[in-house]
Amino acid sequence: MNITLKKKKLQNGKFSLYLEYYKGSTIDANGKRIHLRDFEYLKLYPFQDPKTVSEKKENKEIEILTEQILSIRKAEYFQGKFDIKNSTKSKRLFLDFFLEKTEEKIDSPKNYGNWTATFLHLKKCISSNLTFDEVDENFTKRIRLYFEKEAKTKSNTSLSLNSKYSYFNKFKAALRAAFDEGYISFNYASKVKSFEQAESQREYLTFSELQKLAQTDCKYEVLKRAFLFSCLSGLRWSDINTMIWSEVRDEENTSRVNFRQEKTDGVEYLYISNQARELLGERESPSDRVFVGLKYSAVYNNEIVRWCNRAGISKHITFHSARHTNAVLLLENGADIYTVSKRLGHKEIRTTAIYAKIVDQKMREASNLIPTITF
Repeated sequence: MNITLKKKKLQNGKFSLYLEYYKGSTIDANGKRIHLRDFEYLKLYPFQDPKTVSEKKENKEIEILTEQILSIRKAEYFQGKFDIKNSTKSKRLFLDFFLEKTEEKIDSPKNYGNWTATFLHLKKCISSNLTFDEVDENFTKRIRLYFEKEAKTKSNTSLSLNSKYSYFNKFKAALRAAFDEGYISFNYASKVKSFEQAESQREYLTFSELQKLAQTDCKYEVLKRAFLFSCLSGLRWSDINTMIWSEVRDEENTSRVNFRQEKTDGVEYLYISNQARELLGERESPSDRVFVGLKYSAVYNNEIVRWCNRAGISKHITFHSARHTNAVLLLENGADIYTVSKRLGHKEIRTTAIYAKIVDQKMREASNLIPTITF
């Protein structure tokens, strides 16, 4: 790769300085050669024709600065190419870095919880004095072996396959971040295979169970409305919790929610039923939360269980079960799998296909509902 300093003339009598990263060329499907370039604009603007002493001085200072930046960028490239570690960053403690990445997830309660649980495990198998100097492929394999063979739950049982999958992937995500930020010169996360993810049990409510729940009192009115809204819309707890009134659009005969999905960061436009809209209540100020007082806590989680018990439902239902309920009810009532996948914001259709298996199972069960005929 060639890294060169370039400049572009501006109409105000100055140049705009930028770096060009030339990565060679390739041939497209039509036989045309395509040059591969990236650019980094330095936001430095020397005069095209300096006349005064101050202008000449400013140009000289910019010249020195750009030479330094160019040298740094070239050094960073060769550090990666020849596996040269950054001597300053490589002295940082790995666990301190992982904790920093964990704290960045604090606004996403479930994700933050998984990162925190991973950190507690890593403290058991990584020395508090270990620096990035000691991070290599063997280190990465050792951590995988810990999660595979040694890691235990609070009740001293082996981790489930999905827990191994989740925790080790958080560790690998930290390694990728360390590589991107220059703490290590090679992405060791790419050298070690993740655990397979087991197909989890997706608990959901049938329509009759949902009807019973809707007719049963819940201690927290906002929790009841939010849960039922999730059943009717398929929205995640995180997106419901942060929803504000500016995201709710009431149109002629329908309503929709325009929001940025917290988990995937994708922008979604979700039409909702009239009944789902009624659960939102009266419109307030654009910046106000729709579900005021809703919060992620053990108190609310336990109330969902008690609410279900009062309704005569013995399943282990969580708030996320409402999303599963929405998917199953849509498929049972004729929605195609692609539409359901789109509404749920799934990136891959195979994620949605799990719900189709549930519906197939119910179809098989229904085939045996007719009593045996005597011939």
